[in-house]
Amino acid sequence: MRIGFLGLGKMGTGMARRLLAAGHEVTVWNRTSASADAMAAEGAKVATTCAQAAKGRDIVISMLFDDEANEDVLLGDGGAIAAMDAGTLHLACSTISVALSERLAQEHTSRGLDYVAAPVFGRPNVAAEGRLWIVVAGADSAVARARPVLETLSRGISLIGSRPAQAHAVKVAGNFLITMMIQSLSEAAVFAKASGIEPTALLETVNSALFQSPFYAAYSKVMLDPPTPPGATVALGVKDLKLFLAAAEERGVRLTIAEKMKDRFADAIAAGLEGADWAGGMLAAAELCARR
Repeated sequence: MRIGFLGLGKMGTGMARRLLAAGHEVTVWNRTSASADAMAAEGAKVATTCAQAAKGRDIVISMLFDDEANEDVLLGDGGAIAAMDAGTLHLACSTISVALSERLAQEHTSRGLDYVAAPVFGRPNVAAEGRLWIVVAGADSAVARARPVLETLSRGISLIGSRPAQAHAVKVAGNFLITMMIQSLSEAAVFAKASGIEPTALLETVNSALFQSPFYAAYSKVMLDPPTPPGATVALGVKDLKLFLAAAEERGVRLTIAEKMKDRFADAIAAGLEGADWAGGMLAAAELCARR
């Protein structure tokens, strides 16, 4: 399969490597050339522009940071979508707003392109191991084309519906649940310390007795021993919460707990934790708030 891959950040690099290992012909592009040049040594072709990476491919995968980056790379002057040949399948794996996903769907339809939204759940180490969980929505025929490639990257796929934006709605809702999990774990850890209990003991007990969730177990460890460099930052959490609240507002839905989380993120940013690991940073912010 001839695949164009746009975006070689922490997640994209691991995903592109999985595709190379599976024997696909992968042409990569990144805004900064160093990441793309490193992939050349592993067998990837390197494009000098996003349009060049998208031209003549069977599938184009985008894994870019936010709405602004996606709009620039996909829809801007010299953008990737205009360069795609008719019939090309675009897999949008980035976490983007529901509104932008809807706009992309219209753009693809007008150009005779297939579009499948395929945002992913998982940190960079999970992407590198091919164990992402991928949320998928799009036309049946396009999803069938996408599935073999997505299976290379994932441990599982959830098919949500026929409208691509539905997958991005699930993604921002899922990220909100991660936000609340991190916040509740942080406050539980603060309470444990105040009670003379090791947070590790409390969190292990809760995970064994109540939730038995690999996510609670994994995030508890990350929270108490944040990785360096961080797998996901507090700034990323802020971005995801904004996407969730914007989508809710567009649908006339008020989400009171999500609105309260804006203040908690503001506390973390005010404490200079924007670039800290999301889980570890929110624990640090919760500890600071508890002393007030």
